[in-house]
Amino acid sequence: MEDRSGITSLMSAFARAVHAEYEENPVLRDTLARKLLSDDEYKMIENYVLSGMDFFEPDKKGCFSSDTDALRYLVNTHLAPTPLCRSAYCENALKTAVRTGTEQYVILGAGLDTFAFREKEFAEKYKIFELDHPKTQTDKLMRIKRANWEIPQNLTFVNIDFTTGNIAAKLVKNGFNPQKKTFFSWLGVSYYLYRSEIENTLKSLRQIMADGSTIVFDYAGAELFTSKVRRVQNMIAMAKAGGEEMKSSFDFMSAELMMSDLGFLVYEHLTPKDIQSQIIKNGSIKAFEHINYIQAVYKRK
Repeated sequence: MEDRSGITSLMSAFARAVHAEYEENPVLRDTLARKLLSDDEYKMIENYVLSGMDFFEPDKKGCFSSDTDALRYLVNTHLAPTPLCRSAYCENALKTAVRTGTEQYVILGAGLDTFAFREKEFAEKYKIFELDHPKTQTDKLMRIKRANWEIPQNLTFVNIDFTTGNIAAKLVKNGFNPQKKTFFSWLGVSYYLYRSEIENTLKSLRQIMADGSTIVFDYAGAELFTSKVRRVQNMIAMAKAGGEEMKSSFDFMSAELMMSDLGFLVYEHLTPKDIQSQIIKNGSIKAFEHINYIQAVYKRK
């Protein structure tokens, strides 16, 4: 996991902000995301997205009565589905996990995630660890200061270069308790790693996972790289152009077998059809094709 703090984190925050502002029934109501962006950044990204109509939807150019309508369509179709749905799913799963004894929450590659600030009651009761590249966290802390937010006492920022750092050692050094059941979120990362890198990360986490700890992550289905869906092709092309080439995909059975071999029991496995019916529940956005979610529990032998 390399540093993806730049445009990726900003675009995700922008998508969450736009969706929360304009949708009556948002998939995830992240009203704080907007406050992490300066007015200049927000306007710059808005103009960038609108100028991409030829790339995203050339057939729809001129079909919208206002820039706002065009922006809502582009965000809800191309930018928001993946980060919104996976975050909504993960946060719901986390709230269920704490009812069965989970006491710590680890966010791997947190970026501009706002959970600890949106869910203050949770942050007062349970420890939260945000792991990310030093540059990413320096930037985020600057934004938090600019927004005049108070950092919850139970929130710990852990700097790590995922390409060279030892995740387990870093967490323990920063107050993580390996004896406590923990919920790990690992979102928007596995696509950019080879299978061996994914397995190595899970093995590292396994070292400090108490029995019954949970991990949620998203991954690309086997058909991703041969998909004929335009927005999927656009996503792959944008990732490559931005120097973040997507590298891995799995069929359903291979993903479950990998987790089983590593000592994880897959508790829930969601396809886009499941995501549409269980998380979105309305027509504001459509679940992204070939993107699946896994929720798994670690069982020590």
